[in-house]
Amino acid sequence: MAFEVFDKRNTSLRRAPSVSIQKRGVISINRAAYTLMDAPECVELLYDREGGIVGIRGVGDDVPHGYAVRGAGRSAGTGPVMVAGSAFTAFYDIDTTISRRYPARMDDDVLCIDLDAGTEIIGNRGRRHAAPPADAPPAATEHDR
Repeated sequence: MAFEVFDKRNTSLRRAPSVSIQKRGVISINRAAYTLMDAPECVELLYDREGGIVGIRGVGDDVPHGYAVRGAGRSAGTGPVMVAGSAFTAFYDIDTTISRRYPARMDDDVLCIDLDAGTEIIGNRGRRHAAPPADAPPAATEHDR
């Protein structure tokens, strides 16, 4: 037999490019989208008010309005990267009441997301606090165990 060792770090490059805007305005770019941008150290944030399109473009670290791209914890180099976007989302009144993930595409040298195409993200923390479905059986109590 010839076994291959599965390295989960290789799977993120195969995923579709996407960008998430989290509840507090943090912008998370998955590795596939970040690779499309040629992995810049800094980005500038762009907005098309008429089309509702957010653009993210790589810039040099000498650009005064650039934002540093930060790796995500232990997965720096393989996982998503983050951009502090709370001032951007507040200025353009972009809804951050819930976290959303958007498909991303390149348009010339700009990574673009359409704010009308997002889907809600419910993480593990959100699932713990979410109400059970109406048809769910009642939760077991300490007395039932």
